Amino acid sequence: MDQAEQLRNVIKSKQARSVSKARVITITSGKGGVGKSNIAVNLAVQLRRLGKKVIIFDADMGLANVEVMFGAIPKYNLSDMIYHGKKMRDIITEGPMEIGFISGGNGITGMNNLTKNQLTRLVNNLIELDELTDFILIDTGAGIANNVMEFVSASPEVLLVLTPEPSSLTDSYSLIKALYGNPGFIRHSTKIEVVVNRTVSPEDGQIVYDKLSSVISKFLQGEVQFFGTIPQDILLEKSVRAQKIVSLSAPNARSARAFESLAQSLIDGEPMMEEERLGIRELFFSFFK
Repeated sequence: MDQAEQLRNVIKSKQARSVSKARVITITSGKGGVGKSNIAVNLAVQLRRLGKKVIIFDADMGLANVEVMFGAIPKYNLSDMIYHGKKMRDIITEGPMEIGFISGGNGITGMNNLTKNQLTRLVNNLIELDELTDFILIDTGAGIANNVMEFVSASPEVLLVLTPEPSSLTDSYSLIKALYGNPGFIRHSTKIEVVVNRTVSPEDGQIVYDKLSSVISKFLQGEVQFFGTIPQDILLEKSVRAQKIVSLSAPNARSARAFESLAQSLIDGEPMMEEERLGIRELFFSFFK
């Protein structure tokens, strides 16, 4: 029996598909340095201000961008839950405004070799995670590394972050191309939305999106949707250099207001009823497939 079949049986035995409360959004990029983690934490802050409970899952192995901006070092991570018996609540670090943060650590690299008992522990804790929050934001690594592709392939909703730089555009296209070539990816099951960061004007973001959308349509017969832009902002740059979150340090900044608008769009554009939504458990199920 392969791992996906084992996980399927575990989920059925726990009746884990009954109701998925948390909306799962994966935030990724074709290259590093485009502001992906910064967007994740600022969206979390703005969603929290709008009354939503949020947990960020940091799947960007080797980097600690989220914990640096939160000013909090996790005591435990995903590995401690899978291999050392820690509970879900044990590995959630509390950041500002009671935003939760989970570090993937090295637990992600070993997930393809879990035993049935370890899978059972994982599913049991994912059930609890679904009940703890409204939004789960997954901050992946950049590019087409295996762990990035597996999370993106399994996600029901993806925010693809890029900048107006030509290299960011080509790297984003390469990511989508690799995604479409992934055997586990099902096009109609994933909504990919484009966020253009560091724009000079809203029109600047639209132009970047139009270019990316055109080549994806022409060469991959696929589609992506335009979600919004984050303007170039000196206050955002100062916050990043100070390892702070602009939505907290300068809430009236142009970039902070843009994050607020994107967060509101996420809430307004929520298309699914809870009983129809694919939650974090189903994402991990697809991950193992």
